Amino acid sequence: MSRRRLGLAISIVAVSLLATAPSGAQWIVFDPNNYVQNVMTAARELQQINNQITSLQNEAQMLINQAKNLASLPYSSLQQLQSSIQRTQQLLSQAQRIGYDVQQIDRAFATSYGPATSSQSDSALIAGAQSRWQDSVAGFQDALRVQAGVVGNLDTNRIQTSALVSSSQGASGALQATQAGNQILALQAQQLADLTAAVSAQGRAQSLESARRAAAQDQGREQLRRFLTGGQGYQSSNVQMFH
Repeated sequence: MSRRRLGLAISIVAVSLLATAPSGAQWIVFDPNNYVQNVMTAARELQQINNQITSLQNEAQMLINQAKNLASLPYSSLQQLQSSIQRTQQLLSQAQRIGYDVQQIDRAFATSYGPATSSQSDSALIAGAQSRWQDSVAGFQDALRVQAGVVGNLDTNRIQTSALVSSSQGASGALQATQAGNQILALQAQQLADLTAAVSAQGRAQSLESARRAAAQDQGREQLRRFLTGGQGYQSSNVQMFH
């Protein structure tokens, strides 16, 4: 048999086998390159999903932090501080006789604390001295009352300081920490106001006392002048002592 005939026979047998093979039969072929590419594609998609999950978690945490930063401080010392300031202001407003009013002070120093004149009677001079003494006593009493009020506020300030420091240390966000810090500054301002009030009341009392002494010296000079120049001088006369 020649080669040509042998090839033709093989072709006929192959065609016959293909024609007689079941119609549902398939050939399974494993392609390593295609498999590797599919695995790498799946890995990249999985990594993208993980990145998206991480991004969502970060955004959720950021929202939680923002909510904390926007949360207000649950504690407020404003009412207590306002009450302390009002008590001190009330004590200052209750100043007796010559108070903290510029016009009232000017009128008092133009009259009671003015220079003694020769036109004033002795009784007027005595009444003026007594009035000035009463001003000094009232000033010292007012100073003591203000100082007592300031000391009374110390216990309230101690309680508020402790509460605000605790709130500041336990703040969950920036807003709470800022609000606690602002309230601490307000407490310090209230303490400075109390100190200013106490110093002002003490200074008022000392000023009234100094003014009283200055007026007393001026009045003393006027009374001495009257004693030296008033009435007739001493004149000798004959006196009969024994009969």
